[in-house]
Amino acid sequence: MNAPDKALVPPMPHVMNTYGRLPIALSHGRGCWVWDTEGRKYLDGLGGIAVNTLGHAHPKLVPALQEQIGKLIHSSNYYEMPLQETLASKLCELSGLEAAFFCSTGLEANEAALKIARKYGHDRGIERPEIIVYEGAFHGRSIATLSATANPKVQAGFGPLVEGFVRVPLNDLAAVERVARENPNVVAVFLETIQGEGGIHPTRWEYLQGLRQLCDQKDWLLMLDEVQCGIGRTGKWFAHQWAGIRPDVMPLAKGLGSGVPIGAVVVGPKAKNVLGPGNHGTTFGGNPLAMRAGVETLRIMVEDGVMENAATVGVLLKDGLQRELAGLKGVVEVRGQGLMLGIELDRPCGDLLGRAARAGLMLSVTADRVIRLVPPLILSADEARQIIAILCPLVREFLAEGA
Repeated sequence: MNAPDKALVPPMPHVMNTYGRLPIALSHGRGCWVWDTEGRKYLDGLGGIAVNTLGHAHPKLVPALQEQIGKLIHSSNYYEMPLQETLASKLCELSGLEAAFFCSTGLEANEAALKIARKYGHDRGIERPEIIVYEGAFHGRSIATLSATANPKVQAGFGPLVEGFVRVPLNDLAAVERVARENPNVVAVFLETIQGEGGIHPTRWEYLQGLRQLCDQKDWLLMLDEVQCGIGRTGKWFAHQWAGIRPDVMPLAKGLGSGVPIGAVVVGPKAKNVLGPGNHGTTFGGNPLAMRAGVETLRIMVEDGVMENAATVGVLLKDGLQRELAGLKGVVEVRGQGLMLGIELDRPCGDLLGRAARAGLMLSVTADRVIRLVPPLILSADEARQIIAILCPLVREFLAEGA
């Protein structure tokens, strides 16, 4: 059951050294469990970082993907792809929006959103359009999405960054109103409905409602990055639906394909016709295999009540963590919704990544001090209790060492 004792391993000699890796190589998975090449078993509290919506080797997903691989994996966007229309239609039905563009990653979806915002501004005669972004934000690692991101560590060494972004604090509507009064070049507001890499910081529902009203008044685009928090993770199809609003632009990725690389930008009427032929494109985006993965993921989620499970098991998991960690010195807050939860400590806690793995639990640490749990949405109540039983003693032990 236990993982190796070494915290990190040296980089592989022929792979670029871009990740600090634990000494674990995964072999296979079933449901919410994975095994490494040495036969050790782990409860997956990470879900490939909110990607494996249906867990591993789902008995309904696997044969559908096998069938698709036997028919057609890739086709150029020079030709019609019926599966694109099928998936786009379903996403529009679930979101109340009107059209979708498909790509391969969340970064690409966010990049497309930024291009839509700039083109929207240029079409209105604004030569240097600007976009409001947020402290604590993370939208990707391309030069443009890195510029919209607010993490100096991931930006370091990649300047000059792209201009055209105005940064404000999260959940401070007065700050956005101040920008609206002072900056006539703003064309859009761009934020994560729940900040993921920034530490599982939810946007307050009343704040989102205020943003929607302000964007309507100023004729701005409201662009909500749901790459990590969308596709049922919070107990609704999209996290902003808790606030009863609709965005104009919504990037998606991660959980939409249950592990098959996929990204999407879903847009409403204000943004639907901003891009035309030649304005944007992709080689792999919208390929038949990815589209089938998206279609089947949504179908299985409906058939099996996966979104409802995320809501109920998420409450159980959050309540259990709060109960077990209540009053513990060093625990700042347990927050999040559904199966997107964070435990903030008062100190850096990256060491818990390896400790949890050695105890048979996979998780991540983000924003230096936040334990992040984004397991598959099929997590059972019993598996949630096992996460609590493994993790909470590790947190107590870790905090006691620094007391």
